[in-house]
Amino acid sequence: MTYRSRGARGFTLIELLLVLAIVSLLLTLALPQYFHSIDASKDKVLAENLLVTRDAIDKFYGDVGRYPDSLDELVDKHYLRALPFDPVTDSATTWVIVAPPDEQVPGKVYDIKSGAPGSTSGGQAYGAL
Repeated sequence: MTYRSRGARGFTLIELLLVLAIVSLLLTLALPQYFHSIDASKDKVLAENLLVTRDAIDKFYGDVGRYPDSLDELVDKHYLRALPFDPVTDSATTWVIVAPPDEQVPGKVYDIKSGAPGSTSGGQAYGAL
């Protein structure tokens, strides 16, 4: 009775190595695209958070006649449900607050920018969004 006639069960070492080589080749091709899509989604979430927060600042100014003194005031007065989250820095406390250009306008929060270092996948600095 030969080895093959008993009914081969399992895989040979060569078959396993071949499958592992194919899987690693596929991962090598797929992972860079996956990480690029994560970075692109963070850029889009950051842009949306900035848009919503800037809109809330403008609505606050339109309703009250002054700019808010802090981002927490926007939450306290229900213009925002929570402080916006910066997905690049993974924090809600790294925002850079821009004061009103005219010193006669009351309030301290005219605009916000991301405090993240670096630039988007499109080459634009995070602080310039």
